[in-house]
Amino acid sequence: MINRIFIHGLESSNKGTKAVFFREKYPDMIIPTFTGNLPERMEKLNRILSDKSDIRIVGSSFGGLMASLFAMENGSQVKKMILLAPAINMIGSVPQKQGKVSVRVWIYHGRDAEVISLTDIGPVAKEIFTDLSFYIVDDDHFLHKTFKTLDWNTLLA
Repeated sequence: MINRIFIHGLESSNKGTKAVFFREKYPDMIIPTFTGNLPERMEKLNRILSDKSDIRIVGSSFGGLMASLFAMENGSQVKKMILLAPAINMIGSVPQKQGKVSVRVWIYHGRDAEVISLTDIGPVAKEIFTDLSFYIVDDDHFLHKTFKTLDWNTLLA
């Protein structure tokens, strides 16, 4: 069984624009709200996904950092990840054992992203992900213009 989860950004929730989009398009998608600090959020994510396999993760901003950390420790459960302007530039400050992620990863990052700089993301992504497609799009951090135009059916298949 395919398991899909959307992990929202730091100041968002499961009521944000992307979460609403996914809830309408994929009613079976897991779309929790995460609060608290990173260890609290990761503990909740691990609890939610502990008995799941064949997972497709969409992680937005801080959710992209969470998705990456989850895949580092639970790679065998994850089939693929789609990361939207992921905050992976913060990964070096996380006190968790880190390693490579060998699952298929797509990153979409806005050329005009103010929140997380493209120059901070590229080198980190190439270091962490061994099977990476990295797309720089004409958009901002929130990917307002790009998000709904992506081929989600193929990405999440």
